[in-house]
Amino acid sequence: MSQAHLHLSPDAIYPFDARGVAKRFRHAAIFGALDSLQPGETMRFANDHDPLPLLSQIAQRYGDRVRVDYRQREPGAIVIDFSVQ
Repeated sequence: MSQAHLHLSPDAIYPFDARGVAKRFRHAAIFGALDSLQPGETMRFANDHDPLPLLSQIAQRYGDRVRVDYRQREPGAIVIDFSVQ
């Protein structure tokens, strides 16, 4: 029996560290996480490289529905907020 997911983060920011996800599953996991967000919620994405191909795919898939804001953009340390509008 499954229950609806309760979004419990008081600041509506949910961490997603891509470095812990096998490369072959990363994009599917990221899209699944984005699909589960409600308007006003944010996924704070961490990665070891700038995911330019992923950003292109997100723009194509979600358009203006997902806003992309870099929080940190240094070699080896990328943090991006994906906010659902």
